[in-house]
Amino acid sequence: MNKVVYVKAKFKPVGKEVTVKVPTGETKKGLFGGVKEVTVKEKEWQQTGWSDCEIDGERLSNDISSAVEKLNAEGYEVIAVQSVASGAYNYKWDKYSSSGNSGASTCYSYGYGYSYTEGATIIAKKSATN
Repeated sequence: MNKVVYVKAKFKPVGKEVTVKVPTGETKKGLFGGVKEVTVKEKEWQQTGWSDCEIDGERLSNDISSAVEKLNAEGYEVIAVQSVASGAYNYKWDKYSSSGNSGASTCYSYGYGYSYTEGATIIAKKSATN
């Protein structure tokens, strides 16, 4: 008996370095006698969204590993792992006016295309020992 499992790839998180104030646990007296918490500035990475073109390869590897472990625990032996690729493209077609008396001319802009790993398909078969 065979079993096929699909593991979806997730896109990489994207972000930036930001400066944050982190409390030290100490306090000091303020100018007018109040108590003020002491903080230090530290740089911290903060996620702002998800990539639209790069997958998180490390996460995909961990997800595949988890799927294989689950299949093995169910008595299956993995016989193949196949990546699944998808593609994306963008283009623009527009009319642009040229200078002079020649009127409007048609201009084609071809754009770009690329592929990325959408996920992986794992094919396993029931072990003969089970």
